[in-house]
Amino acid sequence: MALLEDDFPARSGREAGKVWLVGAGPGAADLITLRGARLLGLADVVLYDALVTADMLELCARAELISVGKRSGQRSTAQDAINALLVECAFKFRTVVRLKGGDPMLFGRADEELRALEAQGIEVEVVPGITTAVAAAAATKQPLTKRGVARSVAFFTSSTGPEQPEHPALPHTDTLVQYMGGREAAATAERLLTQGRPADTPVVVVENCSRPDERIERLVLSDLAHGLGAAHGPVLVMIGEALRLREHQALLPVTGPRNG
Repeated sequence: MALLEDDFPARSGREAGKVWLVGAGPGAADLITLRGARLLGLADVVLYDALVTADMLELCARAELISVGKRSGQRSTAQDAINALLVECAFKFRTVVRLKGGDPMLFGRADEELRALEAQGIEVEVVPGITTAVAAAAATKQPLTKRGVARSVAFFTSSTGPEQPEHPALPHTDTLVQYMGGREAAATAERLLTQGRPADTPVVVVENCSRPDERIERLVLSDLAHGLGAAHGPVLVMIGEALRLREHQALLPVTGPRNG
């Protein structure tokens, strides 16, 4: 469905504008959707995540740019502050874009932002983005499902909230995809081995997916239990038999050394 003029309502006084939660995709600027790219060009203000690239921000032709980055283990903008800023911007600007890495509805804290905006009667629309797991599968040419081998996939993260268990139960599916998995990869592997997953289960690690410094590493579950060392960008860990190399598949080169 194409964007229409009615999607950008006129404002008067304290009447709020409209907020769009837009998925930036995995990193490469040309992997954002056409709708997302058009919205960046029309936006009055863009609140963007830490993982959004500089070349994607170049699509923001006339917008005020506000960084609201959140990175694990690093100084970040508190979610409550982001929520309040979105509400403030909605009463100041006609078209507000909240640009979120990957897809807003998958590990994107969209629920918290939607609730904050809806509580103030502010109109919100969500524009999906390519989630990193799908982009990583494309980069490695390894489907996450495979007929006769894997018919289920689970996306999970070990990041927890204050009221969640420190080590939530791992899903029982054929293929596992761990987001933000660099620090927790070894613990995940140990738990899977304890649960009976074979030690030679294929593992593919993708760092900085779709970016120029993308790094792909292939190993097995018993290797993963020793950890990944230091990473310089977001890490996605994919585990399962669907990731086993095909007989004639060329092994993609690994770029850049991993420190640690």
